[in-house]
Amino acid sequence: MSTYLRSDIDSVLDAVQSISEKYNLDVTELKQQLLDLEATQSQANQHALFYSLNHIAMDQPKWTFAAAHLYLNALYKEAAENRKYDAEQKYDRFYELIETLTKKGIYSSKLLDSYSHQEIDDIAHAIDPKCDELFNYIGLFLLADRYLARDHDRHLYELPQERFMIIAMTLMMNEPEDQRVALVKEAYWALSHLYMTVATPTLSNAGKSFGQLSSCFIDTVDDSLDGIYLNNWDIARLSKDGGGIGIYFGKVRALGSDIKKFKGNSSGVVPWIRLINDTAVSVDQLGQRQGAVAVYLDVFHKDIMNGFLDLKTNNGDERRKAHDIFTGVSIPDHFMEKLQEVDESGKSIGEWHVFCPHQVKQIMGWQDEAGNPLGLEDFYDETDRKYFTEKYVEAVNHPLLPRKTYRAMDIMARIMVAQLETGTPYMFYRDEVNRQNPNKHVLGEGRTSIFCSNLCTEIAQNMSATTIVKEYRDEEGNIVIVRKPGDFVVCNLSSINLPRAVRADVLERLIPIQMRMLDNVIDLNTIVVGQATATNQRFRAVGLGTFGWHHLLALKSIDWESDAAVNYADELYEHIAYLTIKASMTLAKEKGAYRQFKGSEWETGVYFERKHYHSPRWNELKDLVRQNGVRNGWMMAVAPNSSTAKIGGSTDGIDPIYAVEYAEEKKNFKFKVTAPDLDHKTYAYYRRARHMLDQHWSIKQNAARQRHIDQAISFNLYVRHDIKAKELLNLHLDAWEQKLKTTYYVRSTSQAEIEECEACMS
Repeated sequence: MSTYLRSDIDSVLDAVQSISEKYNLDVTELKQQLLDLEATQSQANQHALFYSLNHIAMDQPKWTFAAAHLYLNALYKEAAENRKYDAEQKYDRFYELIETLTKKGIYSSKLLDSYSHQEIDDIAHAIDPKCDELFNYIGLFLLADRYLARDHDRHLYELPQERFMIIAMTLMMNEPEDQRVALVKEAYWALSHLYMTVATPTLSNAGKSFGQLSSCFIDTVDDSLDGIYLNNWDIARLSKDGGGIGIYFGKVRALGSDIKKFKGNSSGVVPWIRLINDTAVSVDQLGQRQGAVAVYLDVFHKDIMNGFLDLKTNNGDERRKAHDIFTGVSIPDHFMEKLQEVDESGKSIGEWHVFCPHQVKQIMGWQDEAGNPLGLEDFYDETDRKYFTEKYVEAVNHPLLPRKTYRAMDIMARIMVAQLETGTPYMFYRDEVNRQNPNKHVLGEGRTSIFCSNLCTEIAQNMSATTIVKEYRDEEGNIVIVRKPGDFVVCNLSSINLPRAVRADVLERLIPIQMRMLDNVIDLNTIVVGQATATNQRFRAVGLGTFGWHHLLALKSIDWESDAAVNYADELYEHIAYLTIKASMTLAKEKGAYRQFKGSEWETGVYFERKHYHSPRWNELKDLVRQNGVRNGWMMAVAPNSSTAKIGGSTDGIDPIYAVEYAEEKKNFKFKVTAPDLDHKTYAYYRRARHMLDQHWSIKQNAARQRHIDQAISFNLYVRHDIKAKELLNLHLDAWEQKLKTTYYVRSTSQAEIEECEACMS
């Protein structure tokens, strides 16, 4: 072996020895293989990497950190070669990195325009290479493969800590000059220690010259040809920039309704949803994946049983299918009550009537204060008055209003069959969502402000349709379309890495900087749809969430199926809620409250009363909120957190893990993964597969958590493929009775892998 090759092998042997000492791994065999190998340094490092990956197992989980260490060495070398510095430095020439990628058109020029050379050099000194040692292999691989900045030829330039620092610099760009460098360092501290993650679009696009920073958007479709096609145009533009989409179709007239008084001409919602399906496929997200769209319909809409529930199933007429979108059903309390009506023999007898929303508005004559027609979808049931139920009964009793009548249980059966086959529709409990809405004052009690959720069911914010006011020719002969903007919901997300942040006891320090980062996204974002920007500025809604719940329970030796887990969820999320609201209040004191604060339940204190927050610290915070306002109209939402949870080295969202050891497989990789921090103590709390856990315990946990979340939670139900219909029905009834706002997928053991929205995986 030549001297050159010998020195190359020696450098890898040194790395392997370091791994052995740090993680207490037996590397004898690997060392011998390297000594017998005639290879370059890169080839030797690659051999050691593959060896490490092949040895990850339940009884040797720390090989994942060995693999990450070796992969880091390869990343350091690649970036150093492309940037022309010594790889031994690991991180070097940060200012030159920004200059180079700005010239190449990868970074936005705003970084160099906003920060001086001296400030950037100061910031660079805060970069800590030791934080790279926190990554396990899958987390580092995902970060490098999907998010680190590369040039147009895919040459790597950016390293992990530089990505975190660029995000921090971007999000603090508009802060006062005398504070922003300190705030950049604080944001970097939170990111680099993996105490939190930002939304996937922020992780990918912050500091760059393309893309936007928000995860999801929700639109309401007006019942008009203009409304339908303009919605399609809006979602195409958002999907192009990487946003997931939720769409409410409950105002669009049903199949067979009249158009301009010509009877029976409407084709219903299905053809328009198929059009959206084609848009989702055609307009992909930054060339990485096809668009992701969820469409919601009310269970009292006439088309619910006329094609909507079968859109994704494999039986029936393919001309009425939309396999690439996701579906959600908006469900009032009254429907759930009808499911429980039985005769003396126990047979379900509850009737459910479905209507065309256009015909309801034509015939019932309900109007708002401005004289605009209202439909059933525009009312919800409050605790002390059943506004929706009153209107529904009035509609049922009207002799001239067309309707179709089913057994409520037959509709529910169709929902459950679709869920077991496709995972959807999602369940959206509209009355509970609107009852808990802190901004219902915009329309008033009993009037629906929130019609559906987003692609991942964790967002619940005020919605309304955008309409065309007029179309005219200006002085230069241009055709101008004037649109009255509705409330077009924007999801700005970020999540706490629970096991890391709770164990380090940093929530009090973490949440204020995290909320500042989220709030700054609103002002920095460049959203191509104008009404989305307007809504973002009006309500300044954000969604602080969490991931790593099962990981945290295992570390604390708390069994999933236990009152201890339920009580801990209640205690922990109340504390997070307190710190989040306090942080938003502090921001409002500094920068001003959101525009719609006056009259909201934040101002009146009703929000705190309804949550039964009566302790001295809560009473003090309620008074401070009344005096200073809050910066954000909505503050908390728990997203699925799959990709970014892996980057953070923890478990997805609030979900139990699939198995203690499993193969992680996507389009371009497959390797073994073990549960995080797996050892003889945590194994007992990880050992049961999620399909084997009693889902009623999961519902209890989530109900305790939901009490403190002002929006909603991405909550999956895991069931066996042979679950009995009554058992699945009881899970849905339990979720509703426990006051969950939404449920996400029903994941059965027979389903193929469900493609999820990467944008919400933060």
